[in-house]
Amino acid sequence: MSSSTESSKTSASCEFEGNLEVLRQMPFFAEMPMETVKVFAYLCTRESYKPDDVLFHQGEDDAQAYHVLSGTVRVVLSTPDGEATVKEYGEGETFGVLTLVGSMPRLFTLKAVTEATCLQLTRERFTKTLEQFPDLMPRFLQSLVASVREWERKFLGEHGGECESCRRKAGVSLL
Repeated sequence: MSSSTESSKTSASCEFEGNLEVLRQMPFFAEMPMETVKVFAYLCTRESYKPDDVLFHQGEDDAQAYHVLSGTVRVVLSTPDGEATVKEYGEGETFGVLTLVGSMPRLFTLKAVTEATCLQLTRERFTKTLEQFPDLMPRFLQSLVASVREWERKFLGEHGGECESCRRKAGVSLL
């Protein structure tokens, strides 16, 4: 075996171990059996982006969830008046998980602000894994419900007291 082949196998093994560690820390995967998380760790890809690279466009269904391993990405809303920054995500943040469950055209564009590396999982790979482990879907959905509830709790804590308009827009956990 050549040293480049050995190096490639070592690199793939290190990436798998890194993916596994990241997934074990994410609420969506932390409660799943290790066997399943290992499958997801194997199926995830790492993609690197340069500043101003577009990860996905508004209106597009890219069918992927993202976890930022390094760098910063920006969520941008295109309006008739131009682009408006909605939010930035940095190292350790996860987004787009709902798209794993079903078609979800993006309401925003996502761009790299700095050099960034993301761990990504496609809907297709997620769905195929769930076909192998059908008892996982209820756990995954429960995790999604908990995330929506936590997001709304934080939103109301930050904006509900002083912002009547914000209170009127709350209620996503009632869906």
